[in-house]
Amino acid sequence: MTTVYVPGDAAAVSVGADAVAAAFAAIPDVTVVRNGSRGMLWLEPLVEVVTDDGRVGYGNVVPEEAAAVLAGDLPQDRCLGVVDQHPWLTSQLRVSFARVGIVDPTSADDYAAHGGWAGLRRALSLPPEEVIAEVTESGLRGRGGAGFPAGIKWKTVRDTPADQKFVTCNADEGDSGTFADRMMLEGDPFTLIEGMAIAGYAVGATEGYVYLRSEYPQAAHALQQAIDASYAAGLLGNDVAGSGVRFDLHVRVGAGAYICGEESSMLESLEGKRGEVRAKPPIPAISGLFGRPTLVNNLLTLGAVPMILADGGAAYAEVGTGRSRGTQVFQLAGNIARGGIVELPFGVTLGELIDDYGGGTRSGRPVRAVQVGGPLGAYVPPEQFTLPMDYEAFAEAGAMVGHGGIVVFDDTVDMARMARFAMEFCSVESCGKCTPCRIGSTRGVETIDRIIAGRDVSANLVLLEDLCDTMTQGSLCAMGGLTPNPVLSALRHWPGDFTGSATATEGAVR
Repeated sequence: MTTVYVPGDAAAVSVGADAVAAAFAAIPDVTVVRNGSRGMLWLEPLVEVVTDDGRVGYGNVVPEEAAAVLAGDLPQDRCLGVVDQHPWLTSQLRVSFARVGIVDPTSADDYAAHGGWAGLRRALSLPPEEVIAEVTESGLRGRGGAGFPAGIKWKTVRDTPADQKFVTCNADEGDSGTFADRMMLEGDPFTLIEGMAIAGYAVGATEGYVYLRSEYPQAAHALQQAIDASYAAGLLGNDVAGSGVRFDLHVRVGAGAYICGEESSMLESLEGKRGEVRAKPPIPAISGLFGRPTLVNNLLTLGAVPMILADGGAAYAEVGTGRSRGTQVFQLAGNIARGGIVELPFGVTLGELIDDYGGGTRSGRPVRAVQVGGPLGAYVPPEQFTLPMDYEAFAEAGAMVGHGGIVVFDDTVDMARMARFAMEFCSVESCGKCTPCRIGSTRGVETIDRIIAGRDVSANLVLLEDLCDTMTQGSLCAMGGLTPNPVLSALRHWPGDFTGSATATEGAVR
């Protein structure tokens, strides 16, 4: 009997992985396991065949090649060798993604066989305060973009008295160029479940909610399967791992509003209301879901918790740079030769990610701009590719790491139109509660349109900068407050695209 792994990840499915899996399943004495993607998205569908030497990979497999893969008859350049030994993977430090692509995402037993649940069992052996101390010592900061220290949030929820507390996971992954949340949910959902159970025990919450974007139906299905398996294994419910601790977990799917990635809008949506930003204070840690103390963490934040508890906070804190400790899951997208997931310690440079891991542009043209941190992140020019990926270094450069999404553009991009897109995106996705965001973004689109049309350019450039300042200073949340980032960075680094004085590269779109 031969075991073959074929990813069930949405990226792999989109290029024919289901048909490839069916072709292998039709061959006698072949067992097909649908795993998560290894993150080498340019090679999907990536099929792995279990051999005595390890799992040998074959890239870009089509259904008609199933028999040839098993017989070893594919051209040599299509064979990756043992996937675990591939340089693209061995040069990474996978912590949160240590099991993604390796385990069967539907099996709690397979998860346990690869070290799963060790963090939860250790956490349950400690007083809740010591669990929080481990998270604090690790230096873990929120991976959703703000980079707020996780341990402080946890302690605030723990110390706030209430008859009911909640843990919520913000998996409303709406930023362009981000897909790590989806890949973890489809490839290793038990890591999130374990992280949330640890968090629930630590802060005194008995109920948890995963808020998932509606565009991820496969992730929702995979997560629900894993939750059901966790209940069956006694790792969720009234007696978590035989400890007497209760923790129940639910999945809630949003309605497609980008603004619900903001924590208070997400809580409004969870309560069945329109997704709209809440004024602060109070903060959710004191008065959150249904007015109760609520821990709100991003999926990647909670995904790091099992390893922190299993290996100790000090071990996690040894990785990274400055105040940015541990690893970040970087997502390479856009015009990139080798798109996918790269998990590395904070401190790797932007250039290393784009050139060494991403292989430069897919078009083969020079990189002109990179947007880091989603549609509200700044555009970074090649002159700044030596920037280390850490929160403080990026903030000093007027940029942000955000959720780790990196979108690459070659020299055909028009940066004035990209600035316009940022304002248009804000005007469409604004919840409408505050005037600077709701009206400012609409006026921003109009102002940039006048600039692009060459109408009173100097005066409109001044007006645009004033408008950006108003949005930054006056918006209730990051939606309006950060939209000026891509606009101002485009103005700062590529002024010629706004004034019409840019030197057009041959073949460039203008």
